[in-house]
Amino acid sequence: MSGGLHHVELWVPDLAGAIRPWGWLLTELGWAEFQDWPAGRSWRRGETYLVLEQSPALSGPAHDRLAPGLNHLAFTVGTPAEVDRLNKTAPEYGWAPLFADRYPHAGGPESYAAYLEDAWGYEVELAA
Repeated sequence: MSGGLHHVELWVPDLAGAIRPWGWLLTELGWAEFQDWPAGRSWRRGETYLVLEQSPALSGPAHDRLAPGLNHLAFTVGTPAEVDRLNKTAPEYGWAPLFADRYPHAGGPESYAAYLEDAWGYEVELAA
């Protein structure tokens, strides 16, 4: 499909530490492990894959979602009940809730979503 998203690559400062939260979340969302090498790991869903890589070319210790560049990745979740389940379980896997005081409508009254941040500043949105 021309124009479809092929892959996203996130450079992380601690690959071993990032695998647990990201691996849990992606597996919960139906992604399957795709590739594994000393400096990285990827998961695939359909034709799209997501890569975590600890590159030697990193220039800083963490991602700043408030700086120009990537703010967050948003994933579709089937139902509000599934968003609730993932939001409740996510802290056990290293995800911190964002905007908890406005959960589940931080994106507005018509949205139902959880916003989570990993230890390196990457944010995900789980939207029903």
